[in-house]
Amino acid sequence: MKKKIYYHDTDFSGAVYHANYLKFLEEARSEFLEARGFTVTGLLERGTGFAVRRQEMEYKAPSVYGDVLDIVTTVKEFTPYRIVFAYTLHNQTGRLIGRAETDLVCVGRDLKLQELPEDLKAALKR
Repeated sequence: MKKKIYYHDTDFSGAVYHANYLKFLEEARSEFLEARGFTVTGLLERGTGFAVRRQEMEYKAPSVYGDVLDIVTTVKEFTPYRIVFAYTLHNQTGRLIGRAETDLVCVGRDLKLQELPEDLKAALKR
């Protein structure tokens, strides 16, 4: 996923504010799922949601206003109840900006743990 950095993404130093990367990762996850035929709203309509169990971000270099980040999203692992997404973030010159992982659990409308839908598991295996 390509993500252009705008002024509102930055802090007083001109670098991207650290918490904004979490939004970028969520966008990348959504695009990853959409590329496999799943939308967040479509999953929610079926009674399937996700809750963040753990989030890690390793910052290697700052990104600044005007940069275009390339965020590569992969599935590191999944179980019947969890998906762990891994990301690498590079800027337009190829400089490594950071690495991250998001560990999600699958939940129903009642926010109780439930199994991933079979069609989603099949798509993640591909």
